[in-house]
Order: sequence, then structure tokens, then C-alpha cells
Amino acid sequence: MKIVLTLFWAAAVACCVNATEPFIEKQDLFVAGDGGYKIYHIPGVVVTAKGTVLAWCEARKKGGDWDDIRILLRRSTDEGKTWSSPKCIADVPGPIAKNPVALRLKGVSTNDVTYNNPVLIADRDGTVHMLFCLEYMRCFYQRSDDDGVTWSAPVEITKTFEEFRAAYDWKVLATGPDHGIQLRTGRLIVPVWLSTATGGGAHRPSVAATIYSDDHGKTWSAGDIAVPCTDDWINPSETIAIELADGRVMLNARNESKTHRRLVTFSADGATGWSIPKFDGDLLEPICMAGIVRYSSGKDGGKNRILFCNPNNLSRADGKEKPGQNRDRKNLSVKISYDEGKTWPVNKTIEPGLGTYSDIAVTKSGTILCFYGSAGTNPGANSFAGGALTLARFNLEWLTDGKDSHP
Repeated sequence: MKIVLTLFWAAAVACCVNATEPFIEKQDLFVAGDGGYKIYHIPGVVVTAKGTVLAWCEARKKGGDWDDIRILLRRSTDEGKTWSSPKCIADVPGPIAKNPVALRLKGVSTNDVTYNNPVLIADRDGTVHMLFCLEYMRCFYQRSDDDGVTWSAPVEITKTFEEFRAAYDWKVLATGPDHGIQLRTGRLIVPVWLSTATGGGAHRPSVAATIYSDDHGKTWSAGDIAVPCTDDWINPSETIAIELADGRVMLNARNESKTHRRLVTFSADGATGWSIPKFDGDLLEPICMAGIVRYSSGKDGGKNRILFCNPNNLSRADGKEKPGQNRDRKNLSVKISYDEGKTWPVNKTIEPGLGTYSDIAVTKSGTILCFYGSAGTNPGANSFAGGALTLARFNLEWLTDGKDSHP
């Protein structure tokens, strides 16, 4: 009996020693004011096939959507612990005309060049695909074969968006933002939004759709309008995508509807035949960009897990709680779904204060990376974008309070 008990306690001690401890750590990757940029906005993050982490954003000289904006990238080869210096990765040669719709807006200068809405896709073969827009009216594609160190010359693919004209006569186009996805078939999917630019900020009204490539980024095609603008689905715009276990693609769209919930729609191929959009009652919509990524696929008896991040908040500090109005961007949280987006039973706050746009990725070892706008070290930071773009690194044990174990 003594030997049996000794072996039991030895096994218990070994189990405790080998248990993964929960952790979370944060660092600011872009800080407002650094490099001569007033704010950094529109964060994105992916992990390449080789395990390199790429984090990118818009660097804005004055802060507005139509100002002088560049696209900057930082790289990490140790799962987000240390980082390269920021590098500008989008450059279109020649004179660049301002989008005419922007010139109707107060304070917009014809001299400001606006690079906007960068989207990266980490291909399984090691390629990194990138799309970005210029003046919200032109779109370009480029690629990297060395994990974001160098990039090919940008190729204009604006003609792809002309395919939408019959259904929606846009004046403004935008990819993403956030990362795009590659389906199991190899198809590349990039969510996009379009606007006739007759409303606020020349970005409204708007509709959401996707563009896709079946030849490794060489050519691109337009899908169907996935989320139209209606009395119920108001101004769908910044949209994220995930491939489900059954091969369908789920879009999850920002919108300005009175319900203040995220809109979801499904397609068998990620481009056509979208289902009627529905509001997800579990996902609050303060009117802000969100992020989504698969943590695990459920293969070999494991669990299906999808992660979602956004500001989980519906209150306003000024007390103006009118339907459809923006809510404060705070309480940046991450959720888990175990049933392919049907329910989201796990929710954990990363940033209880200011938390704005966000994206999410998973490293080769299973560390979760959430890249988001925060106050940084400035408690009075801009409530629109924040005072810094912060990277939170944490594990599944922290996210689930140790109640969900691998696989």
C-alpha cells in the first residue's frame, strides 16, 4: 500500500510540475507621436508558414481617414517577444490623384497621399500575400517570399472591383481591414466593403462582399454582395472571415444597426450564394473593427476552437444611448466558440479601459496574439484609435482560467 501511495503522489506532483501556467504579457509596438505620426491605426497580425509574426498598421500623419497615411510593418521571429524596426511596405510610383469624394470634406488636402486598409494572408506554402488600397479608389496586390523582408512590385487590381458595379455603383472601395484567409481548397479570400460615399466621412452608405483568387494571387475576382445596406442591416463595412469545419465560410461584419450586434452570413465557397445575414446575439457591436481566427481544428479527437476579439461594450460615457450611435471603444475582450461560431461561452477581458481596433493570431506553439489599439501610457489618448498599438501575448490557460486543456 505504501508503494502504491508513493507512486500516486509522485504522479500527482509530476502532473502539477508539467502543467502549463497561465500567462499574459503586453508590449506597445507603435506609439502615437513616434516617427512623426500622430496616430497608428488599423492593426493587423498574421503568423506565416515558417512561424514569423507580421504586425502591420496605418501610420497617420494627422489622424483622419483621408490624411497622409503610410503602411508600416514589424516582424518577429520569436513568436512576438522581440521585433524588428517599423518598415514602410507599400509604395506606388508616379503622381497620385486624390479621390474626388474626399475633396468635399472639410480639412482634406490634395497633397496628402492616403494608403489604406492593408490586408495580409499567410499562405500555407510560405508566401505572404498583401492587398492594400490607395485613396479608397484603387487596389493593389503584392507578395513576399521571404516572410515580409522584401515585397514584389505592386500590381493594380482595381478592375476586380468594377465587377461589383452592376450590383453597387461604388465611389469608395476598401479591403479588410485585418487579415484575409486561405481555404483548404487553396482559394484566397479577402473581405471588402464598398460605399457610394454620399454619407458620413464619404464612407457611408456601405455594403460588404469578398474578392477571391484561385491562382495564388495572380488574378482576382469579385464575389456576390454578402451584406447589403438595408433598414435593418445599416452600413455593413469592416468584415472578417473564417473557414468553418464543414468548409463553409462565415463572414462577421461590423455594422451600425440599432441592435448593436455583429452580423453573420455564410457561403459554401466564400464568394457566392451568401445566406440571409443574421445578428449574433452573443457578439456586441459598439461599431468597431473586430478580429477572428481559428485556434484548433478538432482533428484527431481534439476540440474545434474559434477566437473572436473586439471591444465588448455597449455603453457611452456621455450617456447618449441612442440606437445606432457609436459606443465607447473599451473593454477589449477575446471570446472562444467551441461550436463553429454558434455560441461564445468564454469571454475574457484583455484591456478594461480604452480598446479599439483589433486583430488576432495564433503562433506555432499555441500562444495567442491580440494586436489592438490601447491608451498606451497616455490615459487621455484619442478615443478613436488610442495612444498605441499594443500586442498582448497569452495562452489558452489564461484565456480559459485553466478550464480548457489541450488538445
